[in-house]
Amino acid sequence: MALVRVALPVPLRRLFDYRLPPGVEARPGMRVRVPFGRREHIGVVMALTDESEVAPARLKAVHEVLDEAPVLDAAMLALLQWAAGYYHHPIGEVVASALPVRLRQGAPARGEGVPLWRAEPEATPESVPARASRQRGLLQRLLQAGEAGLDALTLEALEAPGWREALKKLEARGLVRREQRPCWQQGEVAAPRPGPPLNEAQQAAVATVTSALDSAQVFLLQGVTGSGKTEVYLRIIEQVLARGAQALVLVPEIGLTPQLVRRFRERLGGGIAVLHSGLNDRERHCAWQQAASGAARVVIGTRSAVFTPLPRLGLVVVDEEHDASLKQQEGFRYHARDLAVMRAWRAGVPALLGSATPTLEALQRVREGAWRRLSLPARAGAAVAPRMGLVDLRADPGEEGLSRVLLGAMQRHLEAGNQVLLFLNRRGWAPVLLCQGCGHIALCHRCDARLTWHARQRLLRCHHCGHEERPPERCPACGAPDLVGLGQGTQRVEEALARHFPGLAVERIDRDSTARRGALEAALERARSGEARILIGTQMLAKGHDFPGVTLVGMLDADQGLFSADLRAAERMAQLIVQVAGRAGRGERAGEVLIQTRQPEHPLLQALVREGYEAVAERLLDERRAAGLPPFGHLALLRCESSDETAGAEWLQGLVEGLAPPPGVQLWGPVPAPMARRAGRWRHHLLLQAGTRPPLHGAIEQLLARIESDPGARRLRWSLDVDPVDLY
Repeated sequence: MALVRVALPVPLRRLFDYRLPPGVEARPGMRVRVPFGRREHIGVVMALTDESEVAPARLKAVHEVLDEAPVLDAAMLALLQWAAGYYHHPIGEVVASALPVRLRQGAPARGEGVPLWRAEPEATPESVPARASRQRGLLQRLLQAGEAGLDALTLEALEAPGWREALKKLEARGLVRREQRPCWQQGEVAAPRPGPPLNEAQQAAVATVTSALDSAQVFLLQGVTGSGKTEVYLRIIEQVLARGAQALVLVPEIGLTPQLVRRFRERLGGGIAVLHSGLNDRERHCAWQQAASGAARVVIGTRSAVFTPLPRLGLVVVDEEHDASLKQQEGFRYHARDLAVMRAWRAGVPALLGSATPTLEALQRVREGAWRRLSLPARAGAAVAPRMGLVDLRADPGEEGLSRVLLGAMQRHLEAGNQVLLFLNRRGWAPVLLCQGCGHIALCHRCDARLTWHARQRLLRCHHCGHEERPPERCPACGAPDLVGLGQGTQRVEEALARHFPGLAVERIDRDSTARRGALEAALERARSGEARILIGTQMLAKGHDFPGVTLVGMLDADQGLFSADLRAAERMAQLIVQVAGRAGRGERAGEVLIQTRQPEHPLLQALVREGYEAVAERLLDERRAAGLPPFGHLALLRCESSDETAGAEWLQGLVEGLAPPPGVQLWGPVPAPMARRAGRWRHHLLLQAGTRPPLHGAIEQLLARIESDPGARRLRWSLDVDPVDLY
């Protein structure tokens, strides 16, 4: 009897056996429609077999084989099986995460195509009123594209959000016509443009990686901010494409900008598929198919693009490997960087990881000799590294978080015609609404967190669960009317800047100001063009954006990361300071960085200012080694949530009672999470720690066996996080 083992998108860590009807054939990697309980599911064949532990009479038959050829090849199936085992996640959910939504729903593997627009022969830019600048700009792009036109994938990659609405209006004016382009048909590939000359360090990095294109080496490209890492990626990718191979480039979500994609297209001439959250399901399916068919030579994407099928994979690049957004924080909790390295190793091709501030894990892999470091110690072109200094807020508190030293420096740089960037990782007007009578603080009734005061909307908002409420007229504790916002937020600083520098355009860039679709891209464009003279924002501004006119960066409060329960807080703070500082002086003008702190003598800040990120990393590695923490040990975190305050802790305690984990494994907890209550649910943690991976994974299997046999587990929300990047 011909049987297939199928991965189904259900929360069970196993495969399911089904009979193939007579005359029906299937191969691993094909999708099948099968009965499961009272429903039908679409799964993926993982293996063929002729025997099963299930009695023949109880085996159900496959209802339909959906594909003529596998949608996932053997290499991808093997990677997914490895990932399911390493992260101890149900194999069917892991496999489903590797497929576009439409394929999970049973759509034909060959996409239906994407919309394509061409300008009508009689159309001219003057056909559009001057005030409709968005429509006029789009029409000019379409006129430049000629008969080739522009499809939705290209427009989504290269244009700011809002282009769809502008195109509808152009269609209504009769200036453009809409057609359909098959997915397997790429747009015109233009002649690639030559890049700028490389400095010696860039040349050495390119030569080293291109000489190893036939090996599964891992390279860490550590370059100071503005050192030209992207240009190194491009030169190496040019060599990969010249060999007829494909390249996969992973970037953090916020780093995947139209400017980055445009640069790749100009330099490589096209053949680029972009995969990110801005695509609708049909467009994502189409981009995925272009990669799978080999039509796309380069795939640029965010975290989930690590699963994109590439039949001729020749190189894997992970930009900003330190960025925490590369770790999936819900469901299948994989780390895209680690899967990218594993994928490259299995394919026998190099993995190139880039960062100005590598993770301690990456630096330790270099120390051990497992990875090879390539250094870019100087900024590209004529740019020089900025000067960095500390400002003691105890001696110079200033007003609204702006010290006299910082205000004076801002005046100098602005009078010289430059831009200033101020960084504060707190949005809103004030972090706290305080009663001056009794000291009462407005708290979220669903979380162990304070409500943030948003003065413009006159709202108290929880930044953890999203709860909003109007502020009380009087203190609910003592009845006093003296309620004030305490502390700094980006909105409050924005108002203070308007008073200090009247007449100068201030651009605030945080999650609140950029919530509307297209708002972030518009704000960044005003910043790049120089229209905005002062930029104020949160860590959205630290993510690789290039502002050539910025010569002064001010960090308004560097103390947040110095005292935290999170084991990575100090590492992240150092990375953030260096990344934010890297926005200063990226053009030909010298940069300056001022870091405001109430702890100027703190060893970490002193080391960062005097010796740089590498010195801080060395100190932190010594601390981690002493504590047996990553990268010198390994962790797994079992999280539990319940609407009952004690149920989660009691359930976790029951799991560990009588458990005999392998030698070398320590169990910590159960304990309340650092934020014990969030969105109305009580949260508890059980932490597993071990010096090596095998005993840790053995202990995880022991725990999961207990959970899977415990009916009470269904009454709680629980999740397992292997290699957690935070303990919240």
